[in-house]
Amino acid sequence: MTLAPGTTRPPHRLGDIPGWFPVLDQMLFEWLLDRQESSGTRGDLLEVGVYLGKSAIFLGRHLQDTERYTVCDLFEGSAPDDANKAESTKSYGALTRRAFEENYLSFHDTLPRVLQGPSSVVPAEVAAGSCRFVHIDASHLYEHVYDDIGAARDTLLPGGVVVLDDFRSEHTPGVSVAVWEAVLARGLRPICLSTQKLYGTWGDPGPVQEELLAAVRGREDCHLSVQQAAGHRIIRLKSRKGMPEPFFPPSRHARAADRAAPARPGASAVPRPVRTRSRARRMAADLLPPALTRAIRGARAARGPGGR
Repeated sequence: MTLAPGTTRPPHRLGDIPGWFPVLDQMLFEWLLDRQESSGTRGDLLEVGVYLGKSAIFLGRHLQDTERYTVCDLFEGSAPDDANKAESTKSYGALTRRAFEENYLSFHDTLPRVLQGPSSVVPAEVAAGSCRFVHIDASHLYEHVYDDIGAARDTLLPGGVVVLDDFRSEHTPGVSVAVWEAVLARGLRPICLSTQKLYGTWGDPGPVQEELLAAVRGREDCHLSVQQAAGHRIIRLKSRKGMPEPFFPPSRHARAADRAAPARPGASAVPRPVRTRSRARRMAADLLPPALTRAIRGARAARGPGGR
């Protein structure tokens, strides 16, 4: 298996895969996807920009029967322009399709449909109005993000959710401009903000916002604030220390390691005899005066190992 940079073994758990997918966003992905599924919503899944697969693997667990899952990334392929090439070389030089696929198959039996190329190929490959959930985490250049948002709008079914990464990072101003432009001029309506991502829809965000507020209020591990901006209700969430990760099954490598491990570590070694004190002796040591305890121990030593 091709190991990701900085790793020394195949991934045993989702957290072993390098990438940027905070616990708060895992919780929000899980909550939104579960909400869609419990309401009977059916539609395809799409992720644009996968890096080594951390969020893609998480998203793939929610693929339902009859649904299709598509991921798109340049991987080691050629960028469409010099600016995108420079960005890819700087930030994702170690990314390969093989590394992504091997990570993904560590947790799932089959791969999603993989589009290797720039995100501009998505509109021709993903049917309009087919997706219930789209995650955009590809180029940070304004022109590309602008087009990716347009593609997300076209591929989403009514009421579908789009997640836009890096909307506020200081090193990604192109994303910020494109995202807030979409909110102000292209009909995108925010559902909520995390530290890293904006969650939105081109439908009515009101019902999902009310359910989210009810779910988050009272949680001690999540800071909540609600603001108004340009006619939009903005729900802002920030994790606090101790927020637990949603459950995610271990990889096949972890399961194989568990099967190979002995039932009890060291069970094959010859056990050493363990010397233990009786309950009465322990109580005597705890309760008797130290001088009397020492006198008793001295008398026993004088009688020898077999003395009683």
